[in-house]
Amino acid sequence: MKKRIHQIELFIKYPHDVQREVFLNLIDTAKHTVYGKTHYFNDIKTIKDFQERVPIVSYEDFYPYVERVMRGEAQVTWPGKIKWFAKSSGTTNSKSKYIPVSTEALEDCHYKGGKDLLSIYVNNYPESRMFSGKNLAIGGSQQINPMDENAESFSGDVSAVIMKNLPFWAQLSRTPKLEIALMENWEEKIEKIAHATVDENITSIAGVPTWTIFLLQRIMEMKGANNILEVWPNLELFIHGAVSFTPYRSVFKELIPSPKMHYMETYNASEGFFGIQDQKASTEMLLMLDYGIFYEFIPSEDFDSDQPRTVDLRDVELNKNYAVVISTNAGLWRYKIGDTIKFTSLNPFRFIISGRTKHFINAFGEELIVENAEKAIAIACTQTNALVDDFTAAPRYISGDQKGCHEWIIEFSQLPDSIDSFTKSLDAALRTLNSDYDAKRQKNIAVVEPIIHEVASGTFYKWMKRRGKLGGQNKVPRLSNNREYVEDILKMLEEETV
Repeated sequence: MKKRIHQIELFIKYPHDVQREVFLNLIDTAKHTVYGKTHYFNDIKTIKDFQERVPIVSYEDFYPYVERVMRGEAQVTWPGKIKWFAKSSGTTNSKSKYIPVSTEALEDCHYKGGKDLLSIYVNNYPESRMFSGKNLAIGGSQQINPMDENAESFSGDVSAVIMKNLPFWAQLSRTPKLEIALMENWEEKIEKIAHATVDENITSIAGVPTWTIFLLQRIMEMKGANNILEVWPNLELFIHGAVSFTPYRSVFKELIPSPKMHYMETYNASEGFFGIQDQKASTEMLLMLDYGIFYEFIPSEDFDSDQPRTVDLRDVELNKNYAVVISTNAGLWRYKIGDTIKFTSLNPFRFIISGRTKHFINAFGEELIVENAEKAIAIACTQTNALVDDFTAAPRYISGDQKGCHEWIIEFSQLPDSIDSFTKSLDAALRTLNSDYDAKRQKNIAVVEPIIHEVASGTFYKWMKRRGKLGGQNKVPRLSNNREYVEDILKMLEEETV
């Protein structure tokens, strides 16, 4: 672990050299693939050559190559055959995505990220007793690749792909058993995980906040406990990712009321492991530069361009919204992952996830992103003594005499002092955090105060189940620029009252 900390310090010190080395190695490794030959990788010598010859692609653009890989063809975008595919639904696309996961991506990216997370944690907390107990990993599920007639390759949530391929020594330190951890039915899985782990010495948990809360509440119910420390007194770390932790932080503090409890955010997506929280007092993440991923960034003003301009790490700016573009050791080339980030530090390169390129509200020119929404929810909760489990929001459009506004559906685990107070706090926070929203709200001329629908506990769970989106990489869409999700939830609630 100390050796790896030294290596991390080296890429912090020489970020551009490390990224150039990654870039050249990727190009050289893939030059004899179908994709490499099509785009003349053999003649690419510089990053400029690469950007001129290789197009920026979305999943839809890249899918014809993915399909060939899934059907068992070798040497398509990366040497050899790919045996594993990370399945992701995304938050704005109902169709599943299948992301190739090569052996190199598993070893040099996903596993390396897991090891680095532990190295950074122990470096920050040398007194840790985490290794005296077990890690509870709440993962997804796996299936046979639906396009593989010979059943020789597999798909699943990225967490399931990682778990299934862990070396035996890593399996010994985790719980529950794989046959439970990889179950597909999430309701049954949570129940079985609860029974399998309730009497274990759990010292750390890794998972998506939503499902972790369900599990902790079930275990406390089984034991008649007031908080989870009465069941697992040695619990000291929660490793989380996939969704922002901001709306859940206060809920976790109630479930785990210990000043010695630590939280570490990671950015481990289907496409790769990108970032790790490396500081005790900040949730910013360190961009991991030596995982076989070459990074480019699209500035916000180019998000909708057919030929967007990209910058590499040399030219990024602080506090500016960028869409992430990656080329990887799994054979993704100039691939837009759909997430946006903001750099909070350029030495070293630290960042926060600010949202998604297609996950926003901009019905009135307000350009509201997920980061704004989650911060505003957290502020409103603090000011009105509320706790929020889940939420989604969409615009209510201007129509006739009806002015525009944002319409929120919020599931509270602890109701605010009053919904009216919460609404005003949320609106005020949004105005403080987003100058465009504030401008549109001036004097209620076009956009008025938000509408909030308070819904019963379990509403989002039922809605996600109804959509076939329980568990794994499936996430409640925080913001949408259309009313599809809001209308669907309201319709579901209306049907229940009939």
